[in-house]
Order: sequence, then C-alpha cells, then structure tokens
Amino acid sequence: MSYATQTNSTVGLRGALEIWLFSAPITLPCCVFLFINGIMLFTLRSKLVFRETSRYVLLFNLLCADTMQMALSQLLYLLAASRIRLTYPVCGVLTMLTDLMNGISPLTLVVMSLERYVAVCFPLRHTAIITMRNTAMAAVAVWTFSSLNILIRVILLLEFPFEDLESLQMKDYCTKRYMILDPMSADYDRVYTYFLFLSASVVVTSTYIGVMIAARSASTDKASAQKARNTLLLHLVQLGLSLSSTVHNPLLTAISKITDRITIVRISSILYVCIVLFPRCLSTLIYGIRDKTIRSILIYHLCCRLKMSIRPAKAEDSL
Repeated sequence: MSYATQTNSTVGLRGALEIWLFSAPITLPCCVFLFINGIMLFTLRSKLVFRETSRYVLLFNLLCADTMQMALSQLLYLLAASRIRLTYPVCGVLTMLTDLMNGISPLTLVVMSLERYVAVCFPLRHTAIITMRNTAMAAVAVWTFSSLNILIRVILLLEFPFEDLESLQMKDYCTKRYMILDPMSADYDRVYTYFLFLSASVVVTSTYIGVMIAARSASTDKASAQKARNTLLLHLVQLGLSLSSTVHNPLLTAISKITDRITIVRISSILYVCIVLFPRCLSTLIYGIRDKTIRSILIYHLCCRLKMSIRPAKAEDSL
C-alpha cells in the first residue's frame, strides 16, 4: 500500500512539474503583454486627441478585443494544463466570450483599413465621412454582428439534448472543439469562418490595391500614401495571423488521429503560442512603436510616470 501511495505521489509530482514547465514559459510572456496592453488601453483614453480621433478609437476597440481574447485564451489554456474539467454551461460561456472577441478583431481591422483608404483616396471628404458619429456606429455594427453570431451559436447549442447525458461534467478539458456537439453547429462554424475569412481578406486587399493605385496619382500626397500603404500591409498581415486561429481546432483534430495524447498536448501548446497568443500581441507592438504620438505617452506610462523629457510629436509623425 505504501509503495502504491509513493508511486502515485511520484506520478502526481512529475505531472505537476511537467505542467509547470509547459505553462510558465507561456504564462509569463502573456502576463507581460496583458500588462502592456492594459497600459496601452489607458494611454488611448488619457488624452483628448486619442478619444476624438477615429483611428485611435478604432485602435482602442481592436486592442480591447485582443486583450480580452488573450486573457480568456490564457485562462482556458491554464485550465486545460491543470487538467481541470468544467461543466458544459461554464465552458460554453467561456468559449462563447472567446468567439465573440475572436470575431471582433478581424472586423475592426476591416473598418480601420477602410478609414485609411478614405484618408488617401478621398482626402477632401475624409473629415465629412470619417466622423466620430460614423466611427461609433461602425464599432457598434462590429459588436452587433459578432454578438449575432454568438446568439446563433447559443441557439444551436441549446438544441443538443443535454438531458440525455449522465452528467453536465465534461469528460475532457474545455475548448471550442468539444463544445461543437452536433453536425449542424459544425457546419455553421465552418460556413461562418469561411465567410469571415474571405470577406475580410477581400476588403483589406482591395483597400491596399486602391491605395497603391492612388499613390501613383500626381494629386496624392506621396508621404501620406506611403504611410497608409504600409499601414494597410500591416493590417493584411495582422488579419491573416488573426484569422489563423480558426485553423487551430481543425489542426488539433487532424493531429489527434495520428499521434498519442502526450504529443497532442505538446503540439497544442506550440500551436497556441504561434496562432492564438502571438497575433494578439501584435497590436501593441505595431501601433505602440510605429505611431510616435502613442509611443511617447506609452513609454511615459510604462515608466510609471518617471520624469522624462518627452518631446511632443508632430501630427504628421503619426500613422
């Protein structure tokens, strides 16, 4: 009996050590970026110019969704790494919130790309088209469309006969893959993913091509067009990385058919970092470094308001 107890303790200790070794290198950078994102969000609300400029309002919306997505994904990762099994209702709430944030990011990138397109191709009408009222309406439309998607998913999920289950306790860890319980939900998820990927890619690519064509026009400000073209290219890369998270579950499903469980856990950790966590860190890196107006104030807040000689940036230094 004592030998069996000692063996179980050794196995439990080994399992806990393996969880710590896999979780720590992922959790620590995630916490750092969550802290930086929090400072970035505070920065975007600290100055009137940020609160009354459309592109900064849209950036706040994007960063807010990315931050919440990162926090929820990390929570689900830690629950899975700790082998904590949730009930279907609790897991459903967490995965639905994650899906909501996951849909807001690419849609916000689409709106941000359209704003840059209008700024370059219709500079004289930019202030009339891109108003704070229209920006607010665009942000509300993004959240409404994403919320409607979640509502449809909830309705499809409620069609599943949970009363036939012996218990609401899940048999595996909580992921979106295990919350798609019937073929209809799987078909809807596939159609929505394809629609979002194709429509967002077409819009962002079209705006990029439009800006490139406008940049060759003699009446266009070359410097402004160049900055807008670089920004749209970053939007396109960011969109691709953001939508790459949609292949996370299909990849795990395919891998699970050809390998053992331990290998799946290790591969899922690598995929989680590459296609779920990393894209959510890009917003702060791209805009916090490239935009000199944000950069100076962000550094000021990150340094805990230490006395620094920060030279005000000119308006043309912004994106």
